[in-house]
Amino acid sequence: MRRLRSVLGIVGAVLLAALVVTGCASADASSSVGIASAYVPQPTTPGTTVAYLDIRNNGKTDRLISAHTSVGGKVQLRAPVARHGSILTMHTVPYIVLPAESMTNFNPDTYHLLITGAGPMHDGKDITLSLTFANAGTVTVIALVTNPENGGSSYFLN
Repeated sequence: MRRLRSVLGIVGAVLLAALVVTGCASADASSSVGIASAYVPQPTTPGTTVAYLDIRNNGKTDRLISAHTSVGGKVQLRAPVARHGSILTMHTVPYIVLPAESMTNFNPDTYHLLITGAGPMHDGKDITLSLTFANAGTVTVIALVTNPENGGSSYFLN
């Protein structure tokens, strides 16, 4: 019986991880925006990290205007300004445009969310991101916290 409970616990954890990896997002049924995936590298400086995600806009052009986390802190919308050789300069923007009928990828070389002053985030645990759009309203997504020391922070591994 103990072995069966252990196996069921593992199966449950695997199913939960699969839901997280596929980017289970909740939104109003009429929302034209969906989140395909989301993850957050475990902070190397306490309370400071980034969030990467893929946003599918199935409607007219929209704008991401704010974001909040379940672990508190401040979330800034970041966008690239210029590339000087191998150095990419990023800055905080008031919104991020999501073109109509398109996928917008947030990754280290494009847009991302900068999270500062947040509570603890641990490898393998989830946090919730609440994203507010000008037209689509608020969409909530579960983001997996990954470990930079074992390669889990690589955008290309997720």
